[in-house]
Formats: sequence, structure tokens, C-alpha cells
Amino acid sequence: MTKSDGSQSHSPYKINRGLTHAWHATRNSWNGIVSAVREEDAFRQELIVTACGVPLALLLPFSAVERLMLIGSLVLILIVELLNSSIEAVIDRISLEHNGLSKRAKDYGSAAVTLSLMICAAVWITLTYRLFAG
Repeated sequence: MTKSDGSQSHSPYKINRGLTHAWHATRNSWNGIVSAVREEDAFRQELIVTACGVPLALLLPFSAVERLMLIGSLVLILIVELLNSSIEAVIDRISLEHNGLSKRAKDYGSAAVTLSLMICAAVWITLTYRLFAG
């Protein structure tokens, strides 16, 4: 935030520094994951796919870089889904009334999830095809 005199003011919620900040950030992140597992069907489904895909990527004879791409594409879906869920939560907090801008924001978040799913599918199809066809 900027004060009227141009100087910066700090959020009263950002009082932790150093290791205390790291501890609180880690705890907040964990709380976000737990909340997503409890509240978001799509996140649970994507988490199951990730839980199956990670061991598969580690067990099949892929190079380290290929494994990173396979696992990274799965984690990307989870990240984008969390961002999409946060957008939806903020919009629902503001108002549950139908609003064109709210719909557009939710549609953008959904589109981002779809694109991350497409990236993941392309990575997995390309690398597993190479593995079994070559």
C-alpha cells in the first residue's frame, strides 16, 4: 500500500519475518491443500491422477528430464486448479448473484485448468509413445 505522501505502508497481517514467516507460510500452504482436498472435487480427482502418475513416471524407464516433465506436468494441473479454486472462492465471497464479470473470471480460471490438462496430456502421450514405439 502507498500512503498519500508516497511512502510505503505495510500490511498489518505481515508481521512475521525470517523463520517465523517461513513457518506460517508453510502452515498456511498446508491448510490450503487440506481445504482443497476437503472442498474441491476437481482437486481430489486431479490429486488421485497425480498419485497414480508419479509412481508410474518413477517406475518406467524414463530419463531424469523426462521424469521431471511427466511429474511437473501433473503438479502444474494441481497448481492451476488451486489458483482457479481461489478465484472462484473470492468471487463467491463477493456475491453469489449472476454477474458477467464474475462469470468471465470463472471461465478464465476454468480455461487455464483445461490448458494445463492439455499440456499434461501432450507430455504424457509424447513420452509414453516414444517409450513404447521406440
